[in-house]
Amino acid sequence: MDELQVPNIEKLSAVQALCDRELPYANFEGRDELFIEGMKQSLQWHRDQNPFYEKFLTSQNYNPEQIKELSDLEKFPYLLANFFKKYEVPTACEEDVVLHLTSSGTSGQKSQMFFDEWSIKSAQRMVDWIFNHYQWITPEQPVNYLLYTYEPELDSKLGTAYTDNFLCGYAPVNKVVYALKNSGSGHKFDAFGVIKALQEFAEEGLPVRIFGFPSFFYFTLEQMQKLKLEPLKLNPESLTFFGGGWKGQQDKAILKEDLYQLAEEMLGIPNERLRDGFGSVEHCIPYVECQNHNFHIPQYSEVIIRDVKTLKALPFGEVGYLNFISPYITSVPANNVLMGDLASLHTSEECNCGNPSKFFKIIGRAGLTKNKSCAISAAELLKEFQ
Repeated sequence: MDELQVPNIEKLSAVQALCDRELPYANFEGRDELFIEGMKQSLQWHRDQNPFYEKFLTSQNYNPEQIKELSDLEKFPYLLANFFKKYEVPTACEEDVVLHLTSSGTSGQKSQMFFDEWSIKSAQRMVDWIFNHYQWITPEQPVNYLLYTYEPELDSKLGTAYTDNFLCGYAPVNKVVYALKNSGSGHKFDAFGVIKALQEFAEEGLPVRIFGFPSFFYFTLEQMQKLKLEPLKLNPESLTFFGGGWKGQQDKAILKEDLYQLAEEMLGIPNERLRDGFGSVEHCIPYVECQNHNFHIPQYSEVIIRDVKTLKALPFGEVGYLNFISPYITSVPANNVLMGDLASLHTSEECNCGNPSKFFKIIGRAGLTKNKSCAISAAELLKEFQ
């Protein structure tokens, strides 16, 4: 990727320096001070460029000089992820927006996120570096792709489809199969087409990379068992990388370890090659499972777990709302986003994978809501098969 630069290097020098760190989980020397300065710069940037954000900060009576150490980030004003489902508040001017993504599928409320060149490319570069950390960039090895996401429509703005197609750039494409076929009047889950593709991939012998919604992946494996099909033996260099969760299908969700065990049994993919990803269109920092299936936090972000009643920061190990913080984004004031997910935060010592950074565990979604995400819309496509 070409050298990237923030929209204004004088005003965002710490943001640039933080996001230029090529090793996502190593060499943390000086990082905390850089992160704090980056958050101050981010706050001032959006305050100066965005009338909504200026009024928001004024209403909070917030002074950026309150941030002196990482623990002070608890005081930093946050916005709810759901806020972006109702309001469009770009900081970037229209001519600087290079990408407009939504978090929803065919129905429901949609988060409208706008990205300038720096914001989207710096997030993509983080994915590059994390995939490189895990040695998943293999330009010499063609692979077959199975994408449990929407087959693209012309000018699609859907975030999940954009992400999964972006991930196909880390290994040469031999063939791509979409699980959610574009019928011309919507998308339909092609369960039997997916099973046929997996059988063909097993015979061909190339590594297979499987991205997308875990609910569809599970339903495929379940269908294989119901049909009493022989387990397949995919190339051991195959890889799964899920995203989108089980939203809308929580009543049918199984434990992640059970899903991974089923994948090993039915497809022969080793456990350490079965990974999950976590993120959102409102917060594009990539969180990728380690070999022990924990979400370690890269240098570019911080995570706070907030009490569901008081919204105060909780200590390690306790469950509360997941709060993502990062100064990377310059196009929308989404530098501090409170999610609707329940999670717990843990020290690096609690995971023996060797990664020195903290990690979080996802516990589930908080409460009930009528809002629909892309995963919920996708889940509706499963109904005719169940």
